[in-house]
Amino acid sequence: MNAVTLIAFFITVATAAWLVWRSARRTKPVTAAGLFFGNRDLGFVAVGCGLIFANINTTSFIGENELTFTNNMSVMAWGVTSVVVMMVVAEFILPIYLKTGISTTPDFLEMRYDRQTKTFVSLIFLLNYIVNLLPSVLYGAAVALEGLFGVSELTGLGYWPTIWLLVAVMGALGTLFSLRGGLKGMTVSGTMLGLAMFTGGLLLPYFALRHLGLGNWQTGLETVLTTETYRLNAIGGPHDAIPFGTIFTGMLLVNLYYWSTEQYIVQQALGSRDLASCQKGMALAGLGKLVLPLLLNVPGIVAAHIYGSLPHSASVFSTLIRDVAPPVYTGFMAALLAGASLTTFIAGINSSATLYVLNLRKGAPGGMRTARRFEVLLCASAVCIAPFIHFTQGGLYTWLQKVGALFSVPIFTIMVVGFLTRRVPALAAKVGLAFFIACYAMSQFVVDVGMHFLHVLAILFVVTVLLMLAIGKWRPREAAFVLQWNNLVEVTPWKWRYLAMGLLIALVIGLYVVFSPLGLAR
Repeated sequence: MNAVTLIAFFITVATAAWLVWRSARRTKPVTAAGLFFGNRDLGFVAVGCGLIFANINTTSFIGENELTFTNNMSVMAWGVTSVVVMMVVAEFILPIYLKTGISTTPDFLEMRYDRQTKTFVSLIFLLNYIVNLLPSVLYGAAVALEGLFGVSELTGLGYWPTIWLLVAVMGALGTLFSLRGGLKGMTVSGTMLGLAMFTGGLLLPYFALRHLGLGNWQTGLETVLTTETYRLNAIGGPHDAIPFGTIFTGMLLVNLYYWSTEQYIVQQALGSRDLASCQKGMALAGLGKLVLPLLLNVPGIVAAHIYGSLPHSASVFSTLIRDVAPPVYTGFMAALLAGASLTTFIAGINSSATLYVLNLRKGAPGGMRTARRFEVLLCASAVCIAPFIHFTQGGLYTWLQKVGALFSVPIFTIMVVGFLTRRVPALAAKVGLAFFIACYAMSQFVVDVGMHFLHVLAILFVVTVLLMLAIGKWRPREAAFVLQWNNLVEVTPWKWRYLAMGLLIALVIGLYVVFSPLGLAR
């Protein structure tokens, strides 16, 4: 292990921890609103950075670069196309949330259907966080740190025991920061990560190209642009990581769910001081998503030219950093990766505690104390599960998306029907959830249907909606549902939102033209 790298890592981590602690000390949460929503006083920069860094973590860095290394740029669709969805959510969904004054997305389901539906969905959310989101974040961070520092060689432990050790350390740190600062502390760390990411972090493609060009980055860039240009194609074919058609089927549904319904994402927006800040924050996060391919995808392409192949493709990102970057920068990036993972982990456990305390234990005494105890228990569960992700098949990122869809799109389906209809009853929501989850689980883990899982999601979405509408015709609600307004913040929209939407969507289209046979992949 390089001593300079280790020193740079600890200095960066210590500086960030001190700044977060200092901010958390001034704004220590003493109420549920402070712990879970930052007292609903977050500006657009805090909201935007909170959204972007609750969204990306070490799993994103490792998983997406692995897929570009072994495939092509088609995997960038997960981030780039979500920008369009984010603008739709900011215009149509978030205003409803802020006007109704809800604290969790299942709160809407209670208003629209009944208490049992809210409880069922809250349990599904928690199950997703416990078995999928939180363990994968810890595992990704552990793999990255092991790859960068060679902890197993330093300690003399085997690879798997080292993963256990790193997972436990990251989990403990994440829980400590969450208990200390709540959502407010997380947004402070998210803002710092944003500044670090979009300054020093984006130097990695330069270092990689310079290494490829034997000291000359222009030579390295020319190699990438003229050799194996099929890797630069984002228009995925049937056998690529992301077939282009899936962007308009299951991926659209997953992204709509994620940005409009996922609790740990929506919670960032619910902490906004007003609707305008919320919409500006979403636009800022969208701009960040369009820059992130430089870190999430392009390094994998350059690495394919440097290495050709690796024994373990999941290690490509950390291997690239270690081999091409100066020691100080390697330490800085290690801290950045750890920080990004901690931010997502904190968002996950904070939102899980929100769901547990406000939805499942509402009215029980000792709300703050219960929340903190639940966060500790949740962390322990995630630490115990995370190392076993090592044995999953098909790549970390694909596994994460496939398993996450088991919980996400069924919830989004009943949300959509709830928004667009007035007489579909609670019975339809319960039947729809059970039907969707059972069919999707069978298609992915029991029977091989010979179809991309994103297309399966789209088909089940349509069938489930039709099933719910049929139940609504058979046994409709006695009275039509009417939304009740309960504004907790100012809900005047941002006046420049349409201009921002147009510019971001134009950039999305332009990015796809650049990474296509019409552009760099010709």
